[in-house]
Amino acid sequence: MTRSFTYTALPGRVVFGAGAARMSLVAEVVALGRGRILVVAGQAEAALADELCVALDDVVVGRFDQVRQHVPIEIAKAARRHAEAVGADLLLSIGGGSTTGTAKAIAITTSLPILAVPTTYAGSEMTPVWGLTEMGRKTTGTDQRVLPQTVIYDPDLTRSLPGWLSVVSGLNAMAHSVEAFWAAGANPVTDALAAESIAALARGLPRVLADGDDADGRHDALYGAWLAGAAFAVAGAGLHHKICHALGGRFDLPHAQTHAVVLPHVLAFNEAAAPTAADRIAAALSGGGAAAAGGATVGTTAVSAATRLFELARALDSPLALRDIGLTEADLPAAIEVVADRVADGALPANPRPVTRDDVADILTAAWTGDRP
Repeated sequence: MTRSFTYTALPGRVVFGAGAARMSLVAEVVALGRGRILVVAGQAEAALADELCVALDDVVVGRFDQVRQHVPIEIAKAARRHAEAVGADLLLSIGGGSTTGTAKAIAITTSLPILAVPTTYAGSEMTPVWGLTEMGRKTTGTDQRVLPQTVIYDPDLTRSLPGWLSVVSGLNAMAHSVEAFWAAGANPVTDALAAESIAALARGLPRVLADGDDADGRHDALYGAWLAGAAFAVAGAGLHHKICHALGGRFDLPHAQTHAVVLPHVLAFNEAAAPTAADRIAAALSGGGAAAAGGATVGTTAVSAATRLFELARALDSPLALRDIGLTEADLPAAIEVVADRVADGALPANPRPVTRDDVADILTAAWTGDRP
């Protein structure tokens, strides 16, 4: 029996398919009815942006390439000034999550529409969530003005991603799916999206790592990332994202790697208090089937959802410990404090179980050492 719930469908158009960026970009720009485009693309995406925008030369009025992870406030201000100076009326974002985040930083104050062409598995292009970092603290919020009006998903554009970056980007997407199961806005629709997302990512990422030109693997990984972002956009953020945002803002840790490392430990902390969600996550990681569609099997098995996720990350050669991605042992006490100040003692009422400062210490210590859940 389906429980009562509220589901808010977010506006937006998605165009998905191999070659979609090259075939559909001009038509999608025309459909948005805008004539002065500011292209937001980091230096690593410069050649791709040049290629995709050849047919838009007459309406591209500027390019902003100062893209940084966690979107420092000074970068956001520079991007806004540039958009105003060129009189842009549309933001074309070409790149990963930091690029999308930079476009969102412009949109939050200007209300300019965004057309996003993602090149990684970040998923932020599907969400109305923005984030800015100032003086070591990352602040996030939700605003419909930053939700891209159109997203073009083209698996061909992810072929240039190195295998290791594909893996951590994909595990970052999986964090959106896992968290969607118990965030405040979780409902049967987001549960279904999240389960399908996890299954697609678990299929696609090993193939992408084995062969970067595997078209089916790239398709599954990008499809999974899209659904992850869609689930997260409605369900919302929780303990995992609060931890990663606090660590990223304070210590400037690499965004995707931090999510990949921390996720199994947050899942291990929550799964006993959310057995149905854990069952579906574990079943999806194992290939889907009845449990991914709503059955319950994992609670009676010896392998937890957290362990399965950790072993997937290990098999993909993902980093497994915070100490391996830039958090020193000397930083650990400060990390525990900065995270505890944001998530402990009733700060996350929607989490499946209460979070204390001691719990934060346990989670971060396990993530720092890379312990198997």
